[in-house]
Amino acid sequence: MTNDNKRGVSPMKPLHRKFPRYGIAIFFLLMATISPWMGNPPVAASTPVAAPESSEPPSESSEPPPETSEPEGETEETTPPELDPTLQLLIEADKLYQAGDIRGAETLYRQAKPPWPQHPDSTTGSQAAPITDPNLLSPGCGVYWREAQAGLERNLETRIFVPLKLLVEQCPEFLPGHITLATAHQKYSRLPDAIAVMERATTLYPDDPQLLRTKIEVLVASKQWLEASITARRFSLLNPEHPEAAEFTLIADENLGKFRSYIRKMITGNAIANVITGAASIALTGNPIGAISAVETLLILSKGESGIGESITKDALENLPIVEDEEIVAYINQLGQKLAKVAGRDDFQYEFYVILDPEINAFALPGGKVFVNAGAIVNSDSEAELAGLLAHELAHAVLSHGFQMVTHGNLVSSIARSFPFGGTLTNLLVLDYSRDMERQADLLGTRILVAAGYAADGLRNLMVALKEKYGSSSPILKGLSTHPPTQERITYLETLILRNGYNRYTYEGVETHQKIKARVMSLLDEVETESTSE
Repeated sequence: MTNDNKRGVSPMKPLHRKFPRYGIAIFFLLMATISPWMGNPPVAASTPVAAPESSEPPSESSEPPPETSEPEGETEETTPPELDPTLQLLIEADKLYQAGDIRGAETLYRQAKPPWPQHPDSTTGSQAAPITDPNLLSPGCGVYWREAQAGLERNLETRIFVPLKLLVEQCPEFLPGHITLATAHQKYSRLPDAIAVMERATTLYPDDPQLLRTKIEVLVASKQWLEASITARRFSLLNPEHPEAAEFTLIADENLGKFRSYIRKMITGNAIANVITGAASIALTGNPIGAISAVETLLILSKGESGIGESITKDALENLPIVEDEEIVAYINQLGQKLAKVAGRDDFQYEFYVILDPEINAFALPGGKVFVNAGAIVNSDSEAELAGLLAHELAHAVLSHGFQMVTHGNLVSSIARSFPFGGTLTNLLVLDYSRDMERQADLLGTRILVAAGYAADGLRNLMVALKEKYGSSSPILKGLSTHPPTQERITYLETLILRNGYNRYTYEGVETHQKIKARVMSLLDEVETESTSE
């Protein structure tokens, strides 16, 4: 190995080299280390929301500016490249903001950022407002509702399900229709059908407490306690000001406790049987993956979110070139911890790492372990832009999206498939989040960004810059494959910010970020020089 430590990079394997064949064995050996998951249930904190945008002239504010992510201590200076006029204007605005001249800063922010067109609300514009009063139903749907009520009174199965199914299809805005149909399915021991009904209903109206309560009840009846816990916690995190948010947090904690107890019993009672079954599977098929899925999944789940994240992080730190430059490490840690403070969960030990990889990517493991590629830093122009990307990934962790994928086997199976082909952790940990998960992360991530004191359009501005520079399908953007910078996504982010009145005319953090960006570019240049000289 050459002079990696001198250039501020851990002496790990370069990204162009492949993992050895025994990488999968190392990974699952780490994952199989049992550490009892006995911690206290998580407590979701309320996340503050910034003041809405206003078309009125800027006004004075007595609020002190947020602390910046300026790394502490004397370090070697790296001269950033000359900046364009817009970034220079944002730097002047940031200086006024930090000096407490909020009015003057906002004036400059508005000069640097032209207004957006008012986009139609594509997520709710075509969806009818929910109703609960049967008297508001159309004549046809009113007939279906009355017929279903008669069927329920007489316990006639055909007169219950046929009209209720027609009702929820033709008048989905009538919330009691979904609830009654799901309850009927549950009564007749059709729990999968009940879950499907409530999944559709909560997709259409994700913030209705009564729909969510019914969905949780059905999930609990199906012994899907983790799903019930995640459903409840998402509501409390995404709706922190709702009067029922605290109650949903308690529901989340209660069901998480039931899930933990269930996993402990499963490990105690079934681990030996699963080992025997897995051994037989290997003998018959020669394929260890089946045994891994049977045994390792339970061992993984016993660790909980934090345990899973710690295991994968340990493997990542041993195999990836992690940046150790003190100024870069301090910058990314201070920025990340500022976001984590307002993320809404204090049961995680948040950690932040930079991978010396020119691709644009960031990912958060279960439990709040966050990795960001050097490419994401050098392709962003401000703290707010980088913070927007990190906040989005933090939201995935806070909302338990990665952990949820583990329980369905998606993460374990994808890792098992990827390791033998020599892929790096950077690539295989691009989790295939659903569209719904991405939108949830957009919502909570934007709220985290705003609550931390940054301009609300950080992620949106990064997406615009990447689209203009690379297009939407460039290979350098493959790390963002689940949320590429398409015009549709940019429009959605703009709509989200405008609809919620989040403030885009506030702190950007350009000057400090440009200094760090120059240092990171220097590290990447050194690696490129070394690789070409080999």
